[in-house]
Amino acid sequence: MSGAVPDVTAGPTDVPVRVSDRAVVVRADNAGIMTLDGTNTWVLRAPGAARSIVVDPGPDDPTHLDAVLAEAGEVALVLYTHWHGDHTDAIDTMVARTGAPARARDAAWCRDAEPLADGEVVEVDGLRVEAVHTPGHTQDSICLLVEDDAALLTGDTILGRGTTIIAHPDGALGPYLESLDRIGDVVSSGRASRFYPAHGPVLPDAHGVVDFYRAHRLERLEQVRAAVAAGAVTAQDVVEKVYADVDRSLWPAAERSVEAQLEYLRSE
Repeated sequence: MSGAVPDVTAGPTDVPVRVSDRAVVVRADNAGIMTLDGTNTWVLRAPGAARSIVVDPGPDDPTHLDAVLAEAGEVALVLYTHWHGDHTDAIDTMVARTGAPARARDAAWCRDAEPLADGEVVEVDGLRVEAVHTPGHTQDSICLLVEDDAALLTGDTILGRGTTIIAHPDGALGPYLESLDRIGDVVSSGRASRFYPAHGPVLPDAHGVVDFYRAHRLERLEQVRAAVAAGAVTAQDVVEKVYADVDRSLWPAAERSVEAQLEYLRSE
């Protein structure tokens, strides 16, 4: 796929934006500190096909779901990248409105279907989507590879702007770093060159983003290590030293991230 990438965060919410021949995004009206511009719901469909796959329907908001379903047409399958409510709140409404099975890595979020297996390929009318297990942001996080688009839907594992949170105890830094390596392998192999995130704009330089994410995580880890060496005992102590330049409204989230980093350091 070539050409300029549309800014999916620039226009109004609940308006479909075509990103490629196979991918349309509908951004929910749930912007916030943790959701950035809102949850990106992805509608995937092979060119000319009648049926679609919907990824992360997001909040249980009738206006948003009406817009998603008007774009999606006949929904064959609904996929969830992880369990957080800004992705899964509409799960039962989607089942009721479409009759389509819901599938996720964790069986607790599946409806009328089996959990997604790592490496499993689902196909709908010529559209192929491969599940890639990428724990770290949450234990059940997955990415979804649309190789014909050279694109990886990254959920919250990689965001369109800034970096994601690794919130202890469900989030874990060790698995997250391994997941970045796995995503890097997908990119290096040429199977994906861009990221379709669940929050924020499309990222056209997948290789550069993976490098940035890894460098950021390792830099933060060294800052935490230094804070502990300087006498910091609790996660709050570390946040006050390492995140002093970060908006205080983000400190509670930063504290959970530091807990994950401290757990990682203890495991070393």
